[in-house]
Amino acid sequence: MSLDAETARVPPSPALLGEIIGLPVHITEAPGVRPLPLDGVVADETLHTLLIRPAGASRLRRVSKDGLRAVLVKDGDEVPLVGEMLRVRPEDRTKLLALGGHRRIR
Repeated sequence: MSLDAETARVPPSPALLGEIIGLPVHITEAPGVRPLPLDGVVADETLHTLLIRPAGASRLRRVSKDGLRAVLVKDGDEVPLVGEMLRVRPEDRTKLLALGGHRRIR
């Protein structure tokens, strides 16, 4: 899985419509997270963070969405993820992405 500078400019994917909890994730950049890359499963999501269950670990890792670069695997497809795209309440993400709500997502 890879994520380069070009994918940081890609608009939010329709694959981000809906739930991301339970999806595998490969984190390539995240401020304050070491060691990188970090592979795991999204366990929970808040406005500013993702809770990741790393592969083979029982403790959750809290990862800030600010500065996050990752790849989600949804339905066998790799979906580039830029944390700033997800800086909305999880329950509002589908509405904002699908309808281009009052707060545009970069």
